[in-house]
Amino acid sequence: MTKEGSAGGNTGQIAHHIHELSVEDEERLGNLFKQLDVNGDGRIDIHDLSVSLRRMGIHQMPGHAQKFIERSDQNKSGDLTLAEFVYYVLEHEKKLKLVFSSLDHNKDGRLDLEEIYSSLHKLGLQVDRAEAKRLLQRMDKDGTLEISYGEWRDYLLFHPSSELHDILQYWRHSTYLDIGEDLNVPDDFSAEELQQGLWWRHLLAGGVAGAVSRTATAPLDRLKVFLQVHGKSHFCSIQHCLRHMLNEGGVRSLWRGNGINVLKIAPESALKFMAYEYAKRALRGDRPRDISIYERFAAGSFAGGFSQTVIYPMEVLKTRLALRRTGQYKGMVDAAMKIYRAEGLLSFYKGYVPNLLGIIPYAGIDLTVYETLKKRYLRNHDESEDPGVLVLLACGTASSTCGQIASYPLALVRTRLQAAAVLQQQAGGTDPATLNMRSLFRSIIQQEGFLGLYRGIAPNFLKVAPAVSISYVVYEKCRTALGVTMT
Repeated sequence: MTKEGSAGGNTGQIAHHIHELSVEDEERLGNLFKQLDVNGDGRIDIHDLSVSLRRMGIHQMPGHAQKFIERSDQNKSGDLTLAEFVYYVLEHEKKLKLVFSSLDHNKDGRLDLEEIYSSLHKLGLQVDRAEAKRLLQRMDKDGTLEISYGEWRDYLLFHPSSELHDILQYWRHSTYLDIGEDLNVPDDFSAEELQQGLWWRHLLAGGVAGAVSRTATAPLDRLKVFLQVHGKSHFCSIQHCLRHMLNEGGVRSLWRGNGINVLKIAPESALKFMAYEYAKRALRGDRPRDISIYERFAAGSFAGGFSQTVIYPMEVLKTRLALRRTGQYKGMVDAAMKIYRAEGLLSFYKGYVPNLLGIIPYAGIDLTVYETLKKRYLRNHDESEDPGVLVLLACGTASSTCGQIASYPLALVRTRLQAAAVLQQQAGGTDPATLNMRSLFRSIIQQEGFLGLYRGIAPNFLKVAPAVSISYVVYEKCRTALGVTMT
Protein backbone atom coordinates (compact mmCIF):
# COMPACT_ATOMS: atom_id res chain seq x y z
CA MET A 1 0.00 0.00 0.00
CA THR A 2 2.88 2.38 0.70
CA LYS A 3 4.10 1.95 -2.85
CA GLU A 4 0.79 3.22 -4.27
CA GLY A 5 0.71 6.00 -1.71
CA SER A 6 4.09 7.35 -2.77
CA ALA A 7 3.24 6.90 -6.40
CA GLY A 8 0.44 9.36 -5.92
CA GLY A 9 2.97 12.05 -4.92
CA ASN A 10 1.23 12.71 -1.56
CA THR A 11 2.71 14.18 1.61
CA GLY A 12 4.41 12.26 4.39
CA GLN A 13 1.27 12.84 6.48
CA ILE A 14 -0.72 10.50 4.22
CA ALA A 15 2.03 7.89 4.19
CA HIS A 16 2.09 8.07 8.00
CA HIS A 17 -1.61 7.14 8.11
CA ILE A 18 -0.97 4.23 5.75
CA HIS A 19 1.66 2.78 8.06
CA GLU A 20 -0.69 3.18 11.07
CA LEU A 21 -3.34 0.91 9.52
CA SER A 22 -4.23 -2.32 11.28
CA VAL A 23 -4.22 -5.48 9.20
CA GLU A 24 -8.05 -5.55 9.34
CA ASP A 25 -8.40 -1.93 8.18
CA GLU A 26 -5.77 -2.41 5.50
CA GLU A 27 -7.72 -5.33 4.06
CA ARG A 28 -11.10 -3.59 4.42
CA LEU A 29 -10.04 -0.33 2.77
CA GLY A 30 -7.97 -2.10 0.13
CA ASN A 31 -10.95 -4.22 -0.93
CA LEU A 32 -13.25 -1.18 -0.84
CA PHE A 33 -10.88 0.77 -3.08
CA LYS A 34 -10.86 -2.10 -5.59
CA GLN A 35 -14.66 -2.11 -5.61
CA LEU A 36 -14.75 1.62 -6.29
CA ASP A 37 -12.04 1.52 -8.96
CA VAL A 38 -14.40 0.42 -11.74
CA ASN A 39 -11.90 0.54 -14.64
CA GLY A 40 -9.02 -0.88 -12.58
CA ASP A 41 -6.53 1.94 -13.31
CA GLY A 42 -5.55 2.43 -9.67
CA ARG A 43 -7.47 5.69 -9.31
CA ILE A 44 -11.08 6.64 -8.48
CA ASP A 45 -12.79 9.42 -10.44
CA ILE A 46 -16.35 10.77 -10.21
CA HIS A 47 -17.62 8.23 -12.78
CA ASP A 48 -16.03 5.31 -10.93
CA LEU A 49 -17.49 6.44 -7.62
CA SER A 50 -21.01 7.08 -8.94
CA VAL A 51 -21.21 3.76 -10.80
CA SER A 52 -19.76 1.66 -7.97
CA LEU A 53 -21.95 3.22 -5.28
CA ARG A 54 -24.98 2.54 -7.42
CA ARG A 55 -23.89 -1.09 -7.86
CA MET A 56 -23.34 -1.42 -4.12
CA GLY A 57 -26.85 -0.07 -3.42
CA ILE A 58 -25.52 2.88 -1.39
CA HIS A 59 -27.87 5.86 -1.34
CA GLN A 60 -26.52 8.92 -3.15
CA MET A 61 -27.94 12.41 -2.96
CA PRO A 62 -27.12 14.58 -5.98
CA GLY A 63 -23.69 16.21 -5.64
CA HIS A 64 -22.46 13.96 -2.81
CA ALA A 65 -20.12 11.88 -4.98
CA GLN A 66 -18.57 15.06 -6.39
CA LYS A 67 -18.10 16.51 -2.89
CA PHE A 68 -16.48 13.26 -1.70
CA ILE A 69 -13.94 13.44 -4.53
CA GLU A 70 -13.25 17.14 -3.94
CA ARG A 71 -12.69 16.76 -0.19
CA SER A 72 -10.43 13.73 -0.46
CA ASP A 73 -8.45 14.78 -3.56
CA GLN A 74 -5.43 16.37 -1.89
CA ASN A 75 -3.35 16.95 -5.03
CA LYS A 76 -6.39 18.35 -6.94
CA SER A 77 -5.97 15.95 -9.86
CA GLY A 78 -9.69 15.21 -10.14
CA ASP A 79 -9.32 11.61 -8.98
CA LEU A 80 -8.07 9.67 -5.96
CA THR A 81 -5.07 7.44 -5.41
CA LEU A 82 -5.26 4.66 -2.84
CA ALA A 83 -3.25 6.78 -0.38
CA GLU A 84 -5.58 9.77 -0.73
CA PHE A 85 -8.62 7.54 -0.34
CA VAL A 86 -7.30 5.82 2.78
CA TYR A 87 -6.23 9.10 4.40
CA TYR A 88 -9.61 10.77 3.86
CA VAL A 89 -11.63 7.71 4.94
CA LEU A 90 -9.64 7.32 8.17
CA GLU A 91 -10.11 11.00 9.04
CA HIS A 92 -13.82 10.84 8.15
CA GLU A 93 -14.32 7.69 10.22
CA LYS A 94 -12.77 9.39 13.26
CA LYS A 95 -15.36 12.17 13.00
CA LEU A 96 -18.19 9.69 12.43
CA LYS A 97 -17.04 7.81 15.54
CA LEU A 98 -17.26 10.99 17.62
CA VAL A 99 -20.79 11.69 16.33
CA PHE A 100 -21.81 8.09 17.03
CA SER A 101 -20.47 8.37 20.58
CA SER A 102 -22.39 11.61 21.17
CA LEU A 103 -25.65 9.84 20.21
CA ASP A 104 -24.86 6.72 22.24
CA HIS A 105 -26.20 8.10 25.52
CA ASN A 106 -25.83 4.89 27.53
CA LYS A 107 -22.38 4.15 26.03
CA ASP A 108 -23.19 0.53 25.14
CA GLY A 109 -21.74 0.82 21.63
CA ARG A 110 -25.13 0.68 19.93
CA LEU A 111 -27.88 3.18 19.05
CA ASP A 112 -31.43 2.22 19.97
CA LEU A 113 -34.80 3.74 19.09
CA GLU A 114 -34.96 6.05 22.12
CA GLU A 115 -31.50 7.48 21.46
CA ILE A 116 -32.34 8.21 17.82
CA TYR A 117 -35.74 9.67 18.70
CA SER A 118 -34.36 12.02 21.36
CA SER A 119 -31.44 13.10 19.14
CA LEU A 120 -33.76 14.04 16.29
CA HIS A 121 -35.95 16.09 18.64
CA LYS A 122 -32.97 17.92 20.13
CA LEU A 123 -32.08 19.07 16.61
CA GLY A 124 -35.60 20.37 15.98
CA LEU A 125 -36.64 17.50 13.67
CA GLN A 126 -40.17 16.74 14.81
CA VAL A 127 -40.71 13.04 14.13
CA ASP A 128 -42.83 10.43 15.82
CA ARG A 129 -41.48 7.08 17.02
CA ALA A 130 -42.80 5.32 13.91
CA GLU A 131 -40.62 7.41 11.62
CA ALA A 132 -37.65 7.13 13.99
CA LYS A 133 -38.08 3.34 13.81
CA ARG A 134 -38.16 3.43 10.00
CA LEU A 135 -34.92 5.41 10.00
CA LEU A 136 -33.32 2.92 12.37
CA GLN A 137 -34.39 -0.02 10.19
CA ARG A 138 -32.89 1.64 7.15
CA MET A 139 -29.41 1.48 8.71
CA ASP A 140 -29.93 -1.69 10.77
CA LYS A 141 -28.60 -4.52 8.57
CA ASP A 142 -28.82 -7.36 11.08
CA GLY A 143 -32.43 -6.74 12.16
CA THR A 144 -31.65 -6.18 15.86
CA LEU A 145 -33.42 -2.79 15.95
CA GLU A 146 -30.11 -1.35 17.12
CA ILE A 147 -27.32 0.26 15.11
CA SER A 148 -23.73 -0.79 15.67
CA TYR A 149 -20.85 1.53 14.87
CA GLY A 150 -20.02 -0.64 11.84
CA GLU A 151 -23.52 -0.17 10.41
CA TRP A 152 -23.37 3.57 11.14
CA ARG A 153 -19.92 3.90 9.52
CA ASP A 154 -20.80 1.91 6.39
CA TYR A 155 -24.03 3.84 5.79
CA LEU A 156 -22.42 7.28 6.15
CA LEU A 157 -18.93 6.59 4.81
CA PHE A 158 -19.60 8.40 1.53
CA HIS A 159 -21.67 11.21 3.00
CA PRO A 160 -19.46 14.30 2.59
CA SER A 161 -20.28 15.83 6.00
CA SER A 162 -19.59 14.54 9.49
CA GLU A 163 -21.70 17.24 11.17
CA LEU A 164 -24.46 15.70 13.28
CA HIS A 165 -27.21 17.98 11.92
CA ASP A 166 -26.23 17.27 8.28
CA ILE A 167 -26.10 13.53 8.93
CA LEU A 168 -29.55 13.40 10.51
CA GLN A 169 -31.05 15.59 7.79
CA TYR A 170 -29.54 13.33 5.10
CA TRP A 171 -30.63 10.20 6.94
CA ARG A 172 -34.19 11.48 7.25
CA HIS A 173 -34.66 12.93 3.77
CA SER A 174 -33.02 10.04 1.96
CA THR A 175 -36.24 8.10 2.63
CA TYR A 176 -38.50 10.50 0.72
CA LEU A 177 -38.65 11.43 -2.92
CA ASP A 178 -41.82 12.68 -4.56
CA ILE A 179 -41.73 13.51 -8.21
CA GLY A 180 -44.40 14.52 -10.70
CA GLU A 181 -45.37 17.16 -13.18
CA ASP A 182 -47.60 19.03 -10.74
CA LEU A 183 -47.93 17.43 -7.33
CA ASN A 184 -51.05 18.04 -5.28
CA VAL A 185 -49.21 17.10 -2.07
CA PRO A 186 -46.20 19.34 -1.37
CA ASP A 187 -43.01 18.18 0.37
CA ASP A 188 -42.64 18.32 4.15
CA PHE A 189 -40.19 20.67 5.87
CA SER A 190 -39.06 20.82 9.48
CA ALA A 191 -39.31 24.05 11.49
CA GLU A 192 -35.57 24.58 11.10
CA GLU A 193 -35.69 24.06 7.34
CA LEU A 194 -38.46 26.63 7.13
CA GLN A 195 -36.36 29.12 9.10
CA GLN A 196 -33.31 28.47 6.92
CA GLY A 197 -35.26 29.32 3.78
CA LEU A 198 -35.12 25.87 2.19
CA TRP A 199 -38.81 26.12 1.37
CA TRP A 200 -38.49 29.04 -1.05
CA ARG A 201 -35.45 27.47 -2.74
CA HIS A 202 -37.41 24.27 -3.14
CA LEU A 203 -40.38 26.17 -4.56
CA LEU A 204 -38.11 28.10 -6.93
CA ALA A 205 -36.42 24.92 -8.15
CA GLY A 206 -39.82 23.28 -8.57
CA GLY A 207 -41.17 26.33 -10.39
CA VAL A 208 -38.30 26.35 -12.90
CA ALA A 209 -38.67 22.59 -13.39
CA GLY A 210 -42.42 22.99 -13.94
CA ALA A 211 -41.92 25.81 -16.43
CA VAL A 212 -39.42 23.82 -18.50
CA SER A 213 -41.52 20.66 -18.32
CA ARG A 214 -44.78 22.39 -19.30
CA THR A 215 -43.12 24.25 -22.15
CA ALA A 216 -41.54 21.06 -23.50
CA THR A 217 -44.87 19.19 -23.45
CA ALA A 218 -47.14 22.15 -24.38
CA PRO A 219 -48.00 20.82 -27.88
CA LEU A 220 -49.35 17.61 -26.36
CA ASP A 221 -51.31 19.63 -23.80
CA ARG A 222 -52.96 21.78 -26.48
CA LEU A 223 -53.73 18.66 -28.49
CA LYS A 224 -55.44 17.19 -25.43
CA VAL A 225 -57.56 20.33 -24.92
CA PHE A 226 -58.70 20.32 -28.56
CA LEU A 227 -59.72 16.65 -28.40
CA GLN A 228 -61.49 17.13 -25.05
CA VAL A 229 -63.52 20.10 -26.25
CA HIS A 230 -64.42 19.15 -29.81
CA GLY A 231 -65.03 15.44 -29.41
CA LYS A 232 -65.27 12.99 -32.28
CA SER A 233 -67.54 15.27 -34.33
CA HIS A 234 -64.59 17.46 -35.36
CA PHE A 235 -61.52 15.23 -35.33
CA CYS A 236 -61.47 11.54 -36.10
CA SER A 237 -57.87 11.04 -34.94
CA ILE A 238 -54.90 12.70 -33.21
CA GLN A 239 -53.19 13.18 -36.59
CA HIS A 240 -56.28 14.95 -37.97
CA CYS A 241 -56.37 17.30 -34.97
CA LEU A 242 -52.64 18.04 -35.17
CA ARG A 243 -52.90 18.75 -38.89
CA HIS A 244 -55.75 21.18 -38.23
CA MET A 245 -53.75 23.11 -35.63
CA LEU A 246 -50.70 23.36 -37.90
CA ASN A 247 -52.78 24.48 -40.88
CA GLU A 248 -54.63 27.10 -38.82
CA GLY A 249 -51.71 28.69 -36.99
CA GLY A 250 -48.41 27.07 -37.90
CA VAL A 251 -45.87 25.45 -35.59
CA ARG A 252 -45.90 28.33 -33.07
CA SER A 253 -49.63 27.82 -32.50
CA LEU A 254 -48.82 24.52 -30.74
CA TRP A 255 -47.66 26.59 -27.75
CA ARG A 256 -50.85 28.68 -27.42
CA GLY A 257 -51.90 28.87 -23.78
CA ASN A 258 -48.47 27.88 -22.51
CA GLY A 259 -47.61 31.39 -21.29
CA ILE A 260 -50.45 31.53 -18.77
CA ASN A 261 -49.81 27.87 -17.87
CA VAL A 262 -46.24 28.75 -16.86
CA LEU A 263 -47.24 32.03 -15.25
CA LYS A 264 -49.65 30.37 -12.82
CA ILE A 265 -46.96 28.07 -11.39
CA ALA A 266 -45.62 30.65 -8.92
CA PRO A 267 -48.91 31.71 -7.27
CA GLU A 268 -50.28 28.18 -7.32
CA SER A 269 -47.15 26.69 -5.68
CA ALA A 270 -46.94 29.44 -3.05
CA LEU A 271 -50.64 29.20 -2.14
CA LYS A 272 -50.52 25.41 -2.07
CA PHE A 273 -47.46 25.46 0.18
CA MET A 274 -48.98 27.94 2.65
CA ALA A 275 -52.30 26.08 2.77
CA TYR A 276 -50.51 22.74 3.23
CA GLU A 277 -48.45 24.06 6.16
CA TYR A 278 -51.59 25.52 7.74
CA ALA A 279 -53.46 22.20 7.34
CA LYS A 280 -50.55 20.25 8.83
CA ARG A 281 -50.46 22.50 11.89
CA ALA A 282 -54.22 22.07 12.31
CA LEU A 283 -53.96 18.28 12.05
CA ARG A 284 -51.01 18.04 14.44
CA GLY A 285 -52.62 20.23 17.09
CA ASP A 286 -50.32 20.56 20.09
CA ARG A 287 -48.51 17.29 19.43
CA PRO A 288 -44.97 17.55 17.94
CA ARG A 289 -45.15 14.75 15.38
CA ASP A 290 -45.02 14.02 11.69
CA ILE A 291 -48.37 13.51 9.98
CA SER A 292 -49.38 10.14 8.53
CA ILE A 293 -49.86 9.41 4.82
CA TYR A 294 -53.64 9.76 5.23
CA GLU A 295 -53.22 13.14 6.91
CA ARG A 296 -50.83 14.15 4.13
CA PHE A 297 -53.55 13.26 1.64
CA ALA A 298 -56.14 15.30 3.54
CA ALA A 299 -53.79 18.28 3.93
CA GLY A 300 -52.68 18.02 0.30
CA SER A 301 -56.25 17.87 -0.98
CA PHE A 302 -57.15 20.92 1.08
CA ALA A 303 -54.08 22.78 -0.18
CA GLY A 304 -54.85 21.84 -3.79
CA GLY A 305 -58.46 22.92 -3.43
CA PHE A 306 -57.52 26.24 -1.85
CA SER A 307 -54.88 27.11 -4.45
CA GLN A 308 -57.16 26.08 -7.31
CA THR A 309 -59.96 28.28 -5.97
CA VAL A 310 -57.72 31.34 -6.02
CA ILE A 311 -56.00 30.77 -9.38
CA TYR A 312 -58.91 29.12 -11.20
CA PRO A 313 -59.58 32.12 -13.48
CA MET A 314 -56.08 31.53 -14.88
CA GLU A 315 -57.06 27.91 -15.63
CA VAL A 316 -60.08 29.12 -17.62
CA LEU A 317 -57.93 31.67 -19.42
CA LYS A 318 -55.40 28.96 -20.30
CA THR A 319 -58.12 26.82 -21.92
CA ARG A 320 -59.55 29.73 -23.88
CA LEU A 321 -56.10 30.83 -25.10
CA ALA A 322 -55.29 27.26 -26.16
CA LEU A 323 -58.51 27.18 -28.23
CA ARG A 324 -58.19 30.66 -29.73
CA ARG A 325 -58.05 31.29 -33.45
CA THR A 326 -55.23 33.24 -35.06
CA GLY A 327 -55.71 36.96 -34.38
CA GLN A 328 -58.59 36.44 -31.95
CA TYR A 329 -56.71 37.88 -28.95
CA LYS A 330 -53.66 40.12 -28.73
CA GLY A 331 -52.49 38.48 -25.52
CA MET A 332 -53.51 37.32 -22.05
CA VAL A 333 -54.80 40.69 -20.83
CA ASP A 334 -56.76 41.30 -24.04
CA ALA A 335 -58.30 37.82 -23.81
CA ALA A 336 -59.29 38.36 -20.17
CA MET A 337 -60.92 41.71 -20.95
CA LYS A 338 -62.86 40.40 -23.94
CA ILE A 339 -64.13 37.34 -22.05
CA TYR A 340 -65.18 39.52 -19.11
CA ARG A 341 -67.07 41.99 -21.32
CA ALA A 342 -68.85 39.27 -23.32
CA GLU A 343 -69.59 36.69 -20.60
CA GLY A 344 -69.21 38.37 -17.22
CA LEU A 345 -67.14 37.56 -14.14
CA LEU A 346 -68.73 34.16 -13.47
CA SER A 347 -67.34 32.83 -16.77
CA PHE A 348 -63.93 32.65 -15.07
CA TYR A 349 -65.30 29.99 -12.72
CA LYS A 350 -66.95 27.75 -15.33
CA GLY A 351 -66.10 24.13 -14.55
CA TYR A 352 -64.95 24.93 -11.03
CA VAL A 353 -66.99 22.16 -9.34
CA PRO A 354 -65.68 19.20 -11.43
CA ASN A 355 -62.19 20.67 -11.13
CA LEU A 356 -62.45 20.69 -7.34
CA LEU A 357 -63.93 17.19 -7.26
CA GLY A 358 -61.10 15.92 -9.47
CA ILE A 359 -58.44 16.96 -6.98
CA ILE A 360 -59.48 14.36 -4.40
CA PRO A 361 -59.20 11.17 -6.53
CA TYR A 362 -56.08 12.44 -8.29
CA ALA A 363 -54.22 13.44 -5.12
CA GLY A 364 -55.31 10.34 -3.22
CA ILE A 365 -54.53 7.80 -5.94
CA ASP A 366 -51.31 9.51 -7.05
CA LEU A 367 -49.93 9.58 -3.51
CA THR A 368 -51.19 6.11 -2.54
CA VAL A 369 -49.91 4.36 -5.69
CA TYR A 370 -46.54 6.10 -5.44
CA GLU A 371 -46.03 5.15 -1.78
CA THR A 372 -47.29 1.59 -2.41
CA LEU A 373 -44.93 0.99 -5.34
CA LYS A 374 -41.97 2.45 -3.48
CA LYS A 375 -42.65 0.35 -0.37
CA ARG A 376 -43.12 -2.80 -2.47
CA TYR A 377 -39.75 -2.17 -4.08
CA LEU A 378 -38.10 -1.70 -0.67
CA ARG A 379 -39.74 -4.89 0.68
CA ASN A 380 -38.33 -6.93 -2.20
CA HIS A 381 -34.81 -5.51 -1.99
CA ASP A 382 -32.15 -5.23 0.64
CA GLU A 383 -32.98 -2.61 3.29
CA SER A 384 -29.72 -0.77 2.60
CA GLU A 385 -30.48 -0.49 -1.11
CA ASP A 386 -32.22 2.74 -2.10
CA PRO A 387 -34.44 2.92 -5.18
CA GLY A 388 -32.50 4.39 -8.08
CA VAL A 389 -33.63 7.32 -10.16
CA LEU A 390 -35.19 5.09 -12.82
CA VAL A 391 -37.24 3.21 -10.19
CA LEU A 392 -38.50 6.45 -8.66
CA LEU A 393 -39.30 7.92 -12.08
CA ALA A 394 -41.22 4.76 -12.92
CA CYS A 395 -43.15 5.00 -9.63
CA GLY A 396 -43.91 8.67 -10.30
CA THR A 397 -45.05 7.98 -13.84
CA ALA A 398 -47.25 5.03 -12.82
CA SER A 399 -48.86 6.90 -9.90
CA SER A 400 -49.52 9.99 -12.02
CA THR A 401 -51.05 7.84 -14.76
CA CYS A 402 -53.36 6.04 -12.30
CA GLY A 403 -54.41 9.35 -10.79
CA GLN A 404 -55.24 10.73 -14.22
CA ILE A 405 -57.32 7.70 -15.21
CA ALA A 406 -59.48 8.16 -12.12
CA SER A 407 -59.94 11.91 -12.45
CA TYR A 408 -59.90 12.32 -16.24
CA PRO A 409 -63.69 12.34 -16.87
CA LEU A 410 -64.01 15.22 -14.41
CA ALA A 411 -61.12 17.03 -16.12
CA LEU A 412 -62.79 16.59 -19.52
CA VAL A 413 -66.13 17.94 -18.28
CA ARG A 414 -64.32 20.85 -16.62
CA THR A 415 -62.57 21.75 -19.89
CA ARG A 416 -65.80 21.59 -21.91
CA LEU A 417 -67.57 23.82 -19.40
CA GLN A 418 -64.67 26.30 -19.60
CA ALA A 419 -64.98 26.29 -23.38
CA ALA A 420 -68.79 26.24 -23.57
CA ALA A 421 -68.97 29.79 -24.97
CA VAL A 422 -66.43 28.91 -27.68
CA LEU A 423 -68.48 25.91 -28.79
CA GLN A 424 -71.68 27.94 -28.76
CA GLN A 425 -70.11 30.65 -30.94
CA GLN A 426 -68.64 28.16 -33.41
CA ALA A 427 -71.56 25.77 -33.77
CA GLY A 428 -74.57 27.47 -32.22
CA GLY A 429 -74.76 24.74 -29.60
CA THR A 430 -76.29 24.73 -26.15
CA ASP A 431 -76.50 28.04 -24.35
CA PRO A 432 -73.47 28.02 -22.00
CA ALA A 433 -75.57 29.59 -19.24
CA THR A 434 -77.76 26.46 -19.03
CA LEU A 435 -74.94 23.93 -19.26
CA ASN A 436 -73.88 22.16 -16.05
CA MET A 437 -71.77 19.19 -14.97
CA ARG A 438 -74.64 16.69 -14.77
CA SER A 439 -76.18 17.54 -18.14
CA LEU A 440 -72.77 17.48 -19.79
CA PHE A 441 -71.95 14.04 -18.41
CA ARG A 442 -75.32 12.76 -19.70
CA SER A 443 -74.82 14.38 -23.10
CA ILE A 444 -71.30 12.93 -23.60
CA ILE A 445 -72.36 9.40 -22.66
CA GLN A 446 -75.44 9.52 -24.91
CA GLN A 447 -73.61 10.90 -27.95
CA GLU A 448 -70.12 9.39 -27.63
CA GLY A 449 -70.53 6.51 -25.19
CA PHE A 450 -68.50 5.90 -22.03
CA LEU A 451 -65.21 6.20 -23.94
CA GLY A 452 -66.20 9.76 -24.81
CA LEU A 453 -65.28 10.68 -21.22
CA TYR A 454 -61.68 9.78 -22.07
CA ARG A 455 -61.31 11.81 -25.28
CA GLY A 456 -57.78 13.25 -25.44
CA ILE A 457 -56.30 10.92 -22.85
CA ALA A 458 -53.77 9.49 -25.35
CA PRO A 459 -51.72 12.73 -25.71
CA ASN A 460 -52.15 13.20 -21.98
CA PHE A 461 -50.51 9.82 -21.35
CA LEU A 462 -47.81 10.58 -23.91
CA LYS A 463 -46.73 13.64 -21.97
CA VAL A 464 -46.57 11.99 -18.51
CA ALA A 465 -43.19 10.24 -18.88
CA PRO A 466 -41.32 13.16 -20.51
CA ALA A 467 -42.95 15.66 -18.14
CA VAL A 468 -41.93 13.66 -15.06
CA SER A 469 -38.41 13.05 -16.40
CA ILE A 470 -37.82 16.67 -17.42
CA SER A 471 -39.21 17.94 -14.11
CA TYR A 472 -36.91 15.63 -12.16
CA VAL A 473 -33.74 16.46 -14.09
CA VAL A 474 -34.32 20.24 -14.11
CA TYR A 475 -35.36 20.22 -10.45
CA GLU A 476 -32.18 18.39 -9.42
CA LYS A 477 -30.00 20.84 -11.38
CA CYS A 478 -31.76 23.85 -9.84
CA ARG A 479 -31.75 22.29 -6.40
CA THR A 480 -28.00 21.76 -6.57
CA ALA A 481 -27.40 25.30 -7.83
CA LEU A 482 -29.54 26.75 -5.00
CA GLY A 483 -27.88 24.62 -2.35
CA VAL A 484 -30.99 22.66 -1.33
CA THR A 485 -29.48 19.55 0.21
CA MET A 486 -32.65 17.44 0.18
CA THR A 487 -34.84 15.69 -2.32
